[in-house]
Amino acid sequence: MTQPYVTLPARPYLSPPGAAQAASLYVDGAWRGAAAGGLREIRNPYDASVLTVVSEADTEDAAAAVAAARAAFDGGDWRRRPAAERGEVLTRIADLLQRDRAEIALMESLDTGKTLPEGEIDVDDVTAVFRYYAGLADKDAGRVVPAPEGILSRVVYEPVGVCAMITPWNYPLLQLAWKMAPALAAGNTMVVKPSEVTPVTTAKLVDLATEAGVPPGVVNLVLGAGGTVGAALVESPGVDLVSFTGGLATGRRIMASAAATVKKVALELGGKNPNIVFDDVDLDTAVDYALSAAFFHSGQVCSAGARLIVHESVHDAFTAELARRADRIRIGCGQEKGVQAGPLVSAEHRAKVEAAVARGVEEGARLLAGGVRPAEPELADGYFFRPTVFVDCDRGMDIVRQEVFGPVVTVERFRTEAEAVELGNDTEYGLSGGVWTNDPARGERVAAALRHGTVWINDYGPYFPGAEWGGFKRSGVGRELGQAGLDEYREAKHIYRNFEPRPQGWFS
Repeated sequence: MTQPYVTLPARPYLSPPGAAQAASLYVDGAWRGAAAGGLREIRNPYDASVLTVVSEADTEDAAAAVAAARAAFDGGDWRRRPAAERGEVLTRIADLLQRDRAEIALMESLDTGKTLPEGEIDVDDVTAVFRYYAGLADKDAGRVVPAPEGILSRVVYEPVGVCAMITPWNYPLLQLAWKMAPALAAGNTMVVKPSEVTPVTTAKLVDLATEAGVPPGVVNLVLGAGGTVGAALVESPGVDLVSFTGGLATGRRIMASAAATVKKVALELGGKNPNIVFDDVDLDTAVDYALSAAFFHSGQVCSAGARLIVHESVHDAFTAELARRADRIRIGCGQEKGVQAGPLVSAEHRAKVEAAVARGVEEGARLLAGGVRPAEPELADGYFFRPTVFVDCDRGMDIVRQEVFGPVVTVERFRTEAEAVELGNDTEYGLSGGVWTNDPARGERVAAALRHGTVWINDYGPYFPGAEWGGFKRSGVGRELGQAGLDEYREAKHIYRNFEPRPQGWFS
């Protein structure tokens, strides 16, 4: 097979492989290189080839970006513009996303390894998010609070200030949109720090925001490692809010660091998501959805249905068909027509997935499919791993309890509805879950009993810009999307006006 696409579209902020310099930081309205001249190679997960060279920022660059965002917030006009005007800019961003849809989808596919159709879905979803917040921007000017005669009591909403947005490598475009769109609608300024592994479409979206009319200093971009650049943003006294999507361990460190300056934090920290299948469903349909829930984007999804909980009477038939279909999933180059799943994002991440699978085998879980790298010679240079199905699993196993974030699904058995709910809630996470049943009352009961931020009944995975997204327990703090997603980036202010002030005489 010949790879259909081997290079990224030429853009000023993306330097060719082997470049000795790059200008992919965006600070105060200008593309620039890192202050210390740092560079990083970005690799194609399909074959480990170098896609582009980007600037590698350090703490000096982070400080410059924060200073630009601070100046734009304190002295600029973005937060003072009528909300409807900010909404119009968001609409223009949405239009530009659709104008460049094919290019952006290709960028996302090359950078993350996901298939081209998945990249196209991402662009459409991001467009919908910008359109949603464009429409919401001017819809909530505040409220009047009942008060005695002669008093006007109002609650109004103002932007938080400077926001640090730290995004993950699996959905770099989508996760930034979930943060950027409501933050811009509310009138904030920001510094964006994507994963150092997949920065390409983040730079593209920043470029589109500028083209749409976002003023200099409102959106700033720094590329670099989380331990240096990300930490500098979290610790900076010039930052008012940190929004982070990523792993639990990093989220804990961010929350602890942000406490020193009492910042607002919004954290989405992943999950170990149950997908419960009762014995009254059509197994063909349930297996089909279970495959998508577990193996879409090679399982590198925070809400992946990686923990199947199946009624004992249909367990054997269900798992046999699940494994059969998993073995038939075609993996390969994300830009090749007919490929259903791409590689993992990096060699380091694949090593983590392989280590988790090895622990599962040691714990006594039985491999029914996958568990190995593919045998095809043309895939040997990439970061591929076969879709993997474990059976004979129980909740005491590490493979069941810990987020693998790869193409790995475990299967447990249950007998009663109460046991299914108990198993579904027996996790430190609480991001999402699914329940499959043809009994409407049972579906509602189980959905109500599951302690997860999103529960699908007879489906798995869809979301809407107007519906809040976030988790219970250790899956995070706060919500993205919906009205609550806008509220994360706003402060409520009470303004009290006395029309007839008179001496009180309290201390006369």
